[in-house]
Amino acid sequence: MSDVDELNVPADLYENLTEELDMPNLVIITGMSGAGRTEAMHVFEDMGYFCVDNLPCPLIQNLIDLRVAPTSGKREYTAVVCDARNHKYFESFSSIIKNLDEKGIDYRVVFLDAADEKLVSRYKSSRRRHPLCEDGSSISQGIYRERMLLSAIAKRADYTIDTTDMLPQQLRNRLHSLFSSEETRKVLSVTVYSFGFKHGAPTDADLIIDVRFLPNPYYDPDLKTLTGLDDPVRKFVMDCPQTDLFKKRWFDLLDCVMPGYVSEGKQQLAIGVGCTGGQHRSVALAEATGDYLKSNGYRVSVAHRDLMKAETAASKAVEEDGSASTLPKGI
Repeated sequence: MSDVDELNVPADLYENLTEELDMPNLVIITGMSGAGRTEAMHVFEDMGYFCVDNLPCPLIQNLIDLRVAPTSGKREYTAVVCDARNHKYFESFSSIIKNLDEKGIDYRVVFLDAADEKLVSRYKSSRRRHPLCEDGSSISQGIYRERMLLSAIAKRADYTIDTTDMLPQQLRNRLHSLFSSEETRKVLSVTVYSFGFKHGAPTDADLIIDVRFLPNPYYDPDLKTLTGLDDPVRKFVMDCPQTDLFKKRWFDLLDCVMPGYVSEGKQQLAIGVGCTGGQHRSVALAEATGDYLKSNGYRVSVAHRDLMKAETAASKAVEEDGSASTLPKGI
């Protein structure tokens, strides 16, 4: 299990992603080999689509039937890549599209293209064989054959994207602009979590902030067994003069770096807020950080990596003392 799995991030953070997006139920990704189909599939995966690569055209309807969940009442989002690797099946593409139209399935066809010279260059740099060069023909010959094979599909496409001069991030932005009604910043999934340094520094965090310089509620007998989710601890931490200055500088830093992460196309961001045990200061400030990012339009989940360890230790101490009055409150 990864560190991210152990955070117990709410599953509905990712399940609800597609509910806020204006997306078709089915996207068929096709086009020239080397034009960016794999990158496009990754984009749709990040938008919450169930993706299948290298799917023969005749199996599209089977996949749709398999994905239908009549009792759930939720829309299913599927993206498939159909390309020249399955050239034997492309003759049926038109009939498959006609069948989708007759059944009223909401779909779009995305055709990715690039100049021949750029495709040749990409294949040479990747050192991979073109799928239509199985007989030992040249890359240019394979590209010509592929264009002939896909000519009908290219005319039928809802969107044609020329990636000749595109960077991967530009392709991602283009697809998001076509298929997402979300603000760009909401495509970035942010997880803010608290942790305790005594349990080990996190390895998965993109940003780590150490708040052990703040006064520690642990040394107050009335707060020791509580957590940063309890009002007395939160008030203790947040009303501290050092916290006021820290929050201003910390939020200024977030205002600086978050737009950059979005513009660079980062899909997931983990922010770790650490104190000694992961029970008091880091918990309160992780919650405050999450609230601040949410107020600025980001999609945020807040989790507490080591809180259960702290509560377990506190419970054992209470049992040893024979008193139940100091049990910490639940999460």
